[in-house]
Amino acid sequence: MYKIVRKKELNAAVTYMEIEAPFVARKAKAGQFIIFRVDEKSERVPLTIAGYDREKGTVTVMVQAAGRTTRMLHTVEQGDYITDFVGPLGKATEMEGLKKVCVVGGGVGCAIAYPIAKEMHKLGIDVTFIAGFRSADIVILKDELKAASDKLIICTDDGSYGEKGFTTKYLQDEIEANIKEGKPQFDRVIAIGPDIMMKFLADVTRPYGIKTII
Repeated sequence: MYKIVRKKELNAAVTYMEIEAPFVARKAKAGQFIIFRVDEKSERVPLTIAGYDREKGTVTVMVQAAGRTTRMLHTVEQGDYITDFVGPLGKATEMEGLKKVCVVGGGVGCAIAYPIAKEMHKLGIDVTFIAGFRSADIVILKDELKAASDKLIICTDDGSYGEKGFTTKYLQDEIEANIKEGKPQFDRVIAIGPDIMMKFLADVTRPYGIKTII
C-alpha cells in the first residue's frame, strides 16, 4: 500500500499528489513514469513522474481527472493509501551534451514537462519554458515553472493571463530572436501537450533544423 502524504488542487481538473514510494523515488529520473491502481479492482493507469525526493522516499504526480480511474484517484484523501504504484518505467529524457533548450507545455502537459525543465535547469542547461493555456482559470505551476527555467513565457489563448496567443508564436519569436541577436540557437526543443499543438510546433522548428522531441 502506498500512502498519499500530500495532496493539493492545482485547478478544477488537476490535482498534485506526493506519494510515499521509497523504492521508486530511489531510482526515478525526469521523463519516466509510473503505473498506479487505486484498489484491487481498478484499472492500471500510467502517470508521468512530476518530481521525487530521495531522502523522504516520495514521488510526486499530477493527475488530471479525465477518466473513471483518474477521477477515483482524485477522491483519495491525504493520509489514505492506494494499492499499486509501480516504477520507475520508461526511458529518462536525454540531457547529455545539451546547452540550450526550449521546453514547451500545453495545458496539463506543463505538469509533465516541468520535471524535465527542472532537471535540465539543475544541470546548468539554459532553459526557456513556454507554457500555454486556454485561459487564466486553468494556469498551473506558475512559481514552479519560473524556478525551473532561465526564461518563462506564459501565454493564454484569450489573453486572460500572461501573453495573448499560442505557444507556436512565442517559440517562433524566440528562435528568430536568437538568430537576429546572434545568440546560440536551441539545440533541442521538447514539447508536451495536445497533438495539434505538438504538430504545429514541429512545423515551426523543422525549417531551422532544430531537433524536436514531442
